[in-house]
Amino acid sequence: MVDAVRHAGELAYREATPDGEARGVALCLHGYPQSSYMWRETLARLRDVGWRAIAPDLPGFGDSPQSSPLTWERAVEAVDRFHADLGLGPVALLVHDWGGLIGLRWACDRPDAVRALVISSTGFFPDGHWHGLAQAMRTPVQGEELVEGLTRDGFAAMMAQVSPAMGEEAIDEYWKGFVPPERRSDHLALYRSGDFSKLEPYAGRLAALGVPALILWGREDPFAPVAGARRFQSELPDARLELLHDAGHFIHDDAPAAAADAAARFLAGL
Repeated sequence: MVDAVRHAGELAYREATPDGEARGVALCLHGYPQSSYMWRETLARLRDVGWRAIAPDLPGFGDSPQSSPLTWERAVEAVDRFHADLGLGPVALLVHDWGGLIGLRWACDRPDAVRALVISSTGFFPDGHWHGLAQAMRTPVQGEELVEGLTRDGFAAMMAQVSPAMGEEAIDEYWKGFVPPERRSDHLALYRSGDFSKLEPYAGRLAALGVPALILWGREDPFAPVAGARRFQSELPDARLELLHDAGHFIHDDAPAAAADAAARFLAGL
């Protein structure tokens, strides 16, 4: 069973802890527009193979309070404080979507804090390009119209188009990031801070970590195509690539058991 939501400093989090001494700590960072809820099955499976697994809600998402203006840099700083507040030490870092942009940047800044990587549905390349929805959010006026007019039903319909398996409970959890409406300005601020040119100083630093890595991807991902997964594999020495069939961008909702099992097999072998 995954523990109820807790709080450490500014962030809420979920945790699953094994009986007895843990083999290590796994830190799981969610993507947009999700929350720590997306990791529920992964937390439980990692506990089953002896890992203490922890997933925070990033600022302004899930049960974490808003921290305006939310930028890429401030999100990295929030993860760093969370890691220090809980005294986690070296972690296996699991990331998805925006959690990858945030977490991998943090990992490069704190190389001694990371012992393994599980990378899903994200990018970390200075020549990257945002997909259409992100471009809209980064555009003044268009972005405001997009997020300010969104209702819970509209959000559910939008997510159903890209992740038909996403259930009502998940929608309720992810909708927390839009309520109250003031939170939505931070969604825009985050995307508008997401200039890929900021990754130029990080060239080669992810590979320089020299840690075991699993690249876990949905074969049908329309937002972060499989080409990105293969690029990660080519840039990280000895990285393992695993593609999940019948899964798209939101693999932890599309195929939660398969994604959790893949992560657990990888960490059990460390």
